[in-house]
Amino acid sequence: MGNVKITHAMVLAAGLGLRMRPLSETAPKPMLKVGGKPMIDWVLDSLKNAGVGNAVINLHWLGEQIKDHTKQRPSPALSFIEEDPILETGGGILNALDCEMLGDGAFYAINADQIWLDDETPALEHLASVWDEEKMDALLLLQPLLTARGYDGSGDFNLDGGGRVERRHENAMGELVFTGVQLLSPKLFSQPLEQKPGDAFSLNILYDKAIKQGRLFGVVHDGEWLHIGTPETLAQANAYLAGRE
Repeated sequence: MGNVKITHAMVLAAGLGLRMRPLSETAPKPMLKVGGKPMIDWVLDSLKNAGVGNAVINLHWLGEQIKDHTKQRPSPALSFIEEDPILETGGGILNALDCEMLGDGAFYAINADQIWLDDETPALEHLASVWDEEKMDALLLLQPLLTARGYDGSGDFNLDGGGRVERRHENAMGELVFTGVQLLSPKLFSQPLEQKPGDAFSLNILYDKAIKQGRLFGVVHDGEWLHIGTPETLAQANAYLAGRE
């Protein structure tokens, strides 16, 4: 346990960004700028700073824009996997694993269309420092509901005293919001699955299995997180970052 070296990452960038229209009609959502740079650059810069050497980006809507934008980046080394149709979060990662693109050990999986701001300990380092292959299949970065900027939902999860993730109770608020940043073991995908490579399915199916097995864990982010789902929350995020400067 603690300070494992994570060498690979999956950057999830294949969504349609429907709620971000009309801005996403001419650009994929991860290419929209927050704080002066595309959201996908926030993710890739964090991976570089964490020492991740290889990242896979899945693509669908206007994916060539992402390819063109990132082709000059020296680090991390990038590879791409195009989806048609879209395979969703679980299907996209399983497809990359089936193509042997994510290495042999635990890997980061990160949504390319949100922003987190680190405090003293960078979020990716925090995840790596807590990771325990013996007892974890997945480790989620979670944000307190009360400090999740731009988020207007009911929360996703709670944590028990040992750091295990629990679904929020029906008709109740969850204390924590999933940020779209996580550390996953290939074991999460190697157990008997109804789904196979090429199927579209959500990671939530695998989360529920891991919860039943006591193998889904979470850590609370000690920095900030900006949920960016609509043109309005994009404008709010840019105004907030401009104010911080």
